[in-house]
Amino acid sequence: MKIGLIGFGRLGRLIAKNLAQDADLYIYDTFDYSDEIKELGAQSVDLKTVCNCPIVIPFVPMSELEELLKQMAPYLKKDSLVIDVCSVKTMPVQWMKEHLPEEVSILGTHPMFGPDSAKDTLFGCKIVLCPIRIKEDIYQGIKSYLETHGLKVIEAAPEEHDKQIAHSLLLTHFIGRSLMDFEAKSLPIDTKGYRRLMKILETVENDSWQLFEDMNRYNPYAKETRDNFLASMSSISQKVNQ
Repeated sequence: MKIGLIGFGRLGRLIAKNLAQDADLYIYDTFDYSDEIKELGAQSVDLKTVCNCPIVIPFVPMSELEELLKQMAPYLKKDSLVIDVCSVKTMPVQWMKEHLPEEVSILGTHPMFGPDSAKDTLFGCKIVLCPIRIKEDIYQGIKSYLETHGLKVIEAAPEEHDKQIAHSLLLTHFIGRSLMDFEAKSLPIDTKGYRRLMKILETVENDSWQLFEDMNRYNPYAKETRDNFLASMSSISQKVNQ
């Protein structure tokens, strides 16, 4: 099976490393990563060649996805499948439905792992699937492939995904970024609870500000989640100060 990847950043590298064992990979990036791509046994190609693959997976920041989809559309073959990997689902799915040809299949996904949490293995990691416009047999084949490789598949509608992820991921990153701004650090006199807080720092410190900004900008439930959390913190602070 030929699979085309667009973008060879941190997540793109991780997925490529795992997919290279089972598929012929064709990878496009605006930067020259040809040597690293060759080491994986994959081919460094142009955008048109990538889009001619039966499966195409963009690995670009969410803020760049809509424009990329417009560029991809003329090159995609009939019955090809486009799979996004964004941490928000409602907007990317809307863009894919709007800009991709009707004969192109669409599968929304969110790998609930990254280069740090899954650097050793993907086994046991979660991935969310949002089947939007895809034949049942193809979808079941992809789902079976992921489960066979040890991933835990969660099926959800884009809206439900975004509601839950606004708490489970966005809130984690919000707290982590706040701790970074607070300049929290490991201390010799600490508790297990504090060390767990430091673990949150490890989760977010290697991720870009753009990722954090995008998940807040494009998730329709982000602002409400942040506001509710800050209101709860303020309420607790007021009780302590009474």
